[in-house]
Amino acid sequence: MTSVPTRSEAPADGRISVGGRRPSRGRGAGAVGGTGGAGRSGRSGRSRRESRVAPWAFVTPSLVLFSVFAFAPILASVVLSFENVQVFGGGTFVGLQNYQTMLTTPLFWEAVKNTLIFTVGTVPTSAALGLLLAIMLNRKLPGRGIIRSLYFLPMVVSGVAVSLVFIWMFDSNDGVVDAFLQAIGLPRIGWLTSPDWAMVTVILAVVWGRIGFCMVTYLAALQGINPSLLEAAQIDGAGSWRRFTGITWPLLNPTTYMLIVLNVVFSLQAFDVIYVMTGGGPGFSTTVLIQYIFRSAFTNGQMGYASAIGVFLVVVLLLLTLLRNRIAKRTEEES
Repeated sequence: MTSVPTRSEAPADGRISVGGRRPSRGRGAGAVGGTGGAGRSGRSGRSRRESRVAPWAFVTPSLVLFSVFAFAPILASVVLSFENVQVFGGGTFVGLQNYQTMLTTPLFWEAVKNTLIFTVGTVPTSAALGLLLAIMLNRKLPGRGIIRSLYFLPMVVSGVAVSLVFIWMFDSNDGVVDAFLQAIGLPRIGWLTSPDWAMVTVILAVVWGRIGFCMVTYLAALQGINPSLLEAAQIDGAGSWRRFTGITWPLLNPTTYMLIVLNVVFSLQAFDVIYVMTGGGPGFSTTVLIQYIFRSAFTNGQMGYASAIGVFLVVVLLLLTLLRNRIAKRTEEES
């Protein structure tokens, strides 16, 4: 007589065996599990491919633009610097002759000297005035936001527009500056026609347009200083000058280094203001390296020689850029 298993004899998994044999799992369950695993594996594979492709999709347009408008012209200039090339027509390979000509031409060194004078005149002046304005506008003043915007406005105005304004102001015949000098009994000055004053006028125009950038940069750095440090120094009896020299200025050193490097790069690339205001004249008094490259290439038709000067300038800018990146890295580590 066949006995029926009781509840206590039932298997632990809840399934009742028939004839002493436990029913096996169906193949359908395993198949479904295998299909689901394959689906998850396929989705994860697509996700990994998309994660690898997505960054390149974002970077590729910038790489294409950089290659076409920056890398390719630089490479072409390097090639042209070893050739004797006119504006129209082919070139002949001359090796290092263009570089030898560059180093032995007095006008090149005159342009280098003018570039140094222009850089020394614009970089520390704009940084110092920007710091002074930043300290003044870091206080609670009525209309502080409007004043900051007005000082920053020249930075977003076209360099050509700035040049036209200064030409009108410093015109030797109808300029408001010479009119003011005559009103107080002083003689007129040939601001744009005198070799002694033309560079000064150009420097004033560039500094006026660059103060806003230095002011905003210093202002951001000043607002990042912990006020408790200044309050503690004030409680200890330190005056305003002592607090500035002992606390504020050392904390602003990284910002100052960065501004100096950036302003040097800006000065080496300055072209529009000089071209509109003086055209490099009178004579050769305001011809900087960028202006000299333009004159050599498009006025004298010496494309190979101009390319050699351009390569020299690119190397200088590259070294300054590396210096700027090193300063920025050190600033991040200190912060």
